[in-house]
Amino acid sequence: MLCKIAVSNWVANKMANTSVCAVGFVPVTPKTSGYGDLSMPASRLHCDPAPKLRFNGLSVSQVRIPSHHRLSCLAEINPSSATMATLEGGSDDSDVVPIPKVAIDQDSDPNATVVEVTFGDRLGALLDTMGALRDLGLNVVKANVFLDSSGKHNTFSITRADTGRKVDDPEALEQIRLTIINNLLKYHPESSAQLAMGEAFGIVPPKEKPDVDISTRIHIYDDGPNRSLLSIETADRPGLLVEIVKTLSDISVAVESGEFDTEGLLAKAKFHVSYRGSALIKPLQQVVANSLRYFLRRPTTEESSF
Repeated sequence: MLCKIAVSNWVANKMANTSVCAVGFVPVTPKTSGYGDLSMPASRLHCDPAPKLRFNGLSVSQVRIPSHHRLSCLAEINPSSATMATLEGGSDDSDVVPIPKVAIDQDSDPNATVVEVTFGDRLGALLDTMGALRDLGLNVVKANVFLDSSGKHNTFSITRADTGRKVDDPEALEQIRLTIINNLLKYHPESSAQLAMGEAFGIVPPKEKPDVDISTRIHIYDDGPNRSLLSIETADRPGLLVEIVKTLSDISVAVESGEFDTEGLLAKAKFHVSYRGSALIKPLQQVVANSLRYFLRRPTTEESSF
C-alpha cells in the first residue's frame, strides 16, 4: 500500500513539473520577410513617370537615363537575407542553384507588358517585387503562377499607372529588369553567382564570365515585307537594353516591339525592326550586325547609359 502511494506521489510531482514548464513556454512566431512579407516596405527605386515613348524613332538623347536614376535599386543588397528564401514560400532544398531568368515580353499582350520570373522552385509570391514595380509608377494588372519541369514561373502583366497602357519606353523597361534582378539578389542571395549583376552587387560573384566574342550571336531574318526579326544573344550587363536600342537608333533602324530575356549571365533579345517602314535589306542587315558587334564587344557600357 505504501509502495502504491509513493508511486502516485512521484507521478503527481512529474505532472506538476511538466505543467510548470508548459505554462512557462511562450511560442515565438518567426518574423517573415522577403517576397511574402507585406509589412516590409518595397525596395525604393525612384523613377519619374516618362512621357509615352515608343521604340520607334528614338534618338540618343531620348533614351539617356538621368544620373539620379542610375541603378539606385541595386545600391541596397542585404547579405543577411540568406535565410529569407525558406520563409517566402519557395523551396531551397537542392544544392544545385538553378539559373534565374527574367523575360520581358512586348508581343504576347497588346495592352500590357508581360514579365516572367523563374528561379527553379525557389520563388514565393513575389509581393515585394510587385511593390517595387508600383514604386516605378506601374500597375500590376494581372499575376499568374504556373509550374512545369523547369520550375515555378511567376508572370506579371504590367501597365503604366498614368496612362493604363503597356510600357514602351526602353529606359523604363530596363528599370523594370534591374528592379527584378535587384530583388532576386536581395531575397535569394544564392542567385548572385548566376547573374552578371552579382559581380558588383551580390555577395558571391560569378565564378566564370562568358567570353563576349564567343557568346555573342546576331541573326536577322525576314519577317514580312514591312519588318525584320533581329535576334541577339550576348553577355549580360547593366544598361544593355537601352544601349542596344540607342545603337540601332543611331543608324535609323526602328525597334517596334520584341522580347528581352535575362538567363543567368546571358541576355537574349528578339526585336521586330524596320527601316523607314520596310524590312531591312541585306546590306543594311550587315551594317546592323557590325554595329551591334562593335558595341557589344566593348568591355562595359557607358556610365551615363544606366
